[in-house]
Amino acid sequence: MATKVHMEALSPTMEEGEVVKWLKEEGDPVAQGDILAEIETDKATMELVARGEGVLRKILVAEGVAAPVGDVIAIIAGGDEDIAALVAAAGGGGAAPNGDTAAAAAGTPPGEAAATAAATTASEAATPRPTPTSTAATGRVRASPLARRLASELGLDIRAVQGSGPGGRIIRRDIEAAAAAAPPAAPATPPAVPVPAAIPVPAAAPGEDFVDVPHSQMRKTVARRLTESLGPVPHFFLTVDVDMTRALAARARVNELLAARGARASLNDMVIKATAVALTHHPDCNAWWQGDSIRRFNRVHIGVAVAVPDGLITPVVTDAHAKGLGQISTEVRELAGRAREKKLQPHEYTGSTFSISNLGMFGIEEFTAVINPPEAGILAVGMVEERPVVVDGEVVVQPRMRITMSCDHRVIDGAQGARFLATLKSFLEEPAAILI
Repeated sequence: MATKVHMEALSPTMEEGEVVKWLKEEGDPVAQGDILAEIETDKATMELVARGEGVLRKILVAEGVAAPVGDVIAIIAGGDEDIAALVAAAGGGGAAPNGDTAAAAAGTPPGEAAATAAATTASEAATPRPTPTSTAATGRVRASPLARRLASELGLDIRAVQGSGPGGRIIRRDIEAAAAAAPPAAPATPPAVPVPAAIPVPAAAPGEDFVDVPHSQMRKTVARRLTESLGPVPHFFLTVDVDMTRALAARARVNELLAARGARASLNDMVIKATAVALTHHPDCNAWWQGDSIRRFNRVHIGVAVAVPDGLITPVVTDAHAKGLGQISTEVRELAGRAREKKLQPHEYTGSTFSISNLGMFGIEEFTAVINPPEAGILAVGMVEERPVVVDGEVVVQPRMRITMSCDHRVIDGAQGARFLATLKSFLEEPAAILI
């Protein structure tokens, strides 16, 4: 019996997915549980497994093409089973970007255009054909987000790559082929005015004023979540200035002890630990807005904002209040690494009860962060810097750090947020208090 392969919701917030790579080809035998494809979700690249067995008879969505959750993207059936009706019924899934517009202009229904594109892609290996151009007359380069990221990492000019995806769209295999064919780069001639290596200067193509970059699945979700937060959630902000003298000394001592285990704690790890313990003293801040109720948590799961090429993701340190600095440090490092590789599993980036965003390593002194609903609060942590302050009537220089808390006023009142920040400040200024 034929099995329709659907675009599954591989993350809790996923609305559509992009086929990064088919791991099975048409005609390949498929057993239940086999990995069929790699799918880029709004958070990570996940594996799509087979829910039936037989032969992969038809691929309906090509690599580099996105399809909404629930759409049929392939069909598994017996080798001699008639699947014509299933292919016709599923023809509307996975149109290439701008494919609907192009199909409409040509008088072809969008679904037929998608099915035609998929069928064409599936037969490419057997029927060589000229590779279409990937740059439209308007100068827009059509490429998948993954292809753009790979091109950037490999130092390739994506405008010079020809695409083999639907409508000439550049996909991953085109970048990999271009990289393999590229000659070794010649030593660059130093420019007249030195340019820092960390600031890439892209070469402008003749006659091209701009490049439209298609949204990745993650960027679409970031945009939607920000709209859901800043609009409906009534934010207010509280800031404290913390003396980090003892925190720095405690971190140095902790790292001496952790060195034997090959571990090392950062100041951000200390902030995570101190925040988690402070939240156990103020459960009214460790809460979610539920519409008709407020959910206060007895356990503290801290979401740690991590910057990735396509946007931002918050891996979760579960039960952070009960973990030592060494364990927190190891988990944060591992989670951040998998986040940048888009290898996080859904349970590793969902379920946080409170979040922390730290931009101190970028030299940011102070900022405000956007709440991640349904959480009621988030901390924005700035850099540690030497500043003159008055202590007992004397001007002294201390390492200081500003922390700003964004509060959902439906859950946290000003006095509640202020009391929580006072506790957090006391823990960072006297780290031994965390152990009491």
